[in-house]
Amino acid sequence: MKKAAGAGSLLLVCLVVFGIIGVCQGGELRKNFYRDSCKSAEDIVRSITWKNAASNPDLPAKLIRMHFHDCFVRGCDASVLINSTAGNKAERDAIPNLSLGGFEVINEIKSELESRCPGIVSCADIVALATRDSVSFQFQKPDLWEVLTGRRDGSVSIAAEADLLLPSPFSNFSELKKNFNDKGLTVKDLVVLSGGHTIGVSHCTFFSNRLYNFTGNGDQDPSLDPRYAAFLKTKCKSLADTTTTAELDPGSFRKFDSHYYDILTENKGLFQSDAALLTNKGARNIVMELRNQDKFFTEFAQSMKRMGAMNVLTGTQGEIRKKCSVINNPDSLLHSSI
Repeated sequence: MKKAAGAGSLLLVCLVVFGIIGVCQGGELRKNFYRDSCKSAEDIVRSITWKNAASNPDLPAKLIRMHFHDCFVRGCDASVLINSTAGNKAERDAIPNLSLGGFEVINEIKSELESRCPGIVSCADIVALATRDSVSFQFQKPDLWEVLTGRRDGSVSIAAEADLLLPSPFSNFSELKKNFNDKGLTVKDLVVLSGGHTIGVSHCTFFSNRLYNFTGNGDQDPSLDPRYAAFLKTKCKSLADTTTTAELDPGSFRKFDSHYYDILTENKGLFQSDAALLTNKGARNIVMELRNQDKFFTEFAQSMKRMGAMNVLTGTQGEIRKKCSVINNPDSLLHSSI
């Protein structure tokens, strides 16, 4: 018992005294991880991200989605950035990831950091920081939420894992709850992080079944507001439409705010997974609370911090990729997938 208590006390010291997240033995995430090794790292990430966000208002939605899709498969290790090879189909080419964007911005940041501080800043930290900074650009403030750093990059990326592990826009509440619980996240995290749908668009493919064939009998999802469904049908003409897009948060899809939760209560959530949040009493109560924008911003900051620490590689684990799209030893990826 004494040994167990001692181990618990050591972990508590790590968390409380040093203000870090992670496991003492393997390393940790902490504030200003690059203070000594690459002092200007976070300023460089912010500068390049804000430059790109100024010319591309869709960038925040793209990076939030990239960060989420990265963390839910093998943890936040930038494995979603790795290109496929002749011997391995990587996460980036999994069906849920084919519409991801923002890779060019991550690559631009990485290139600049490698020229200033070669081999120091991980692609995983770049994704986490750039996501925060892209959303913060709207408010012209650098820290909409705190991002602890010290992640290292993974060297394994397998498309089949992304197909299996990423939450689906077609999921019901039980499926979503399991997805998040498996990652150590709560129902509150599920509802809060769904608020990322306050910005961005989606292809018709991911919701047109709710318009034309919800139960396989050519019917419409009865939980979807009929007038909103009629509007969506003017954009997505059939189940075969794979190119048209619709706003996730109608009228506010480029503004990061709490409006997403307002439309949910009006039965205008675009995805089946959005509507699912209203089918559970506890989740529904959280939806109502998050209509308060200050509350949403506070909770979103906390949930993003928790998600960003999921199954991270730290210390001597993983590597610091020289290029975010290619692992340092490509042969190891081939062997890991056999």
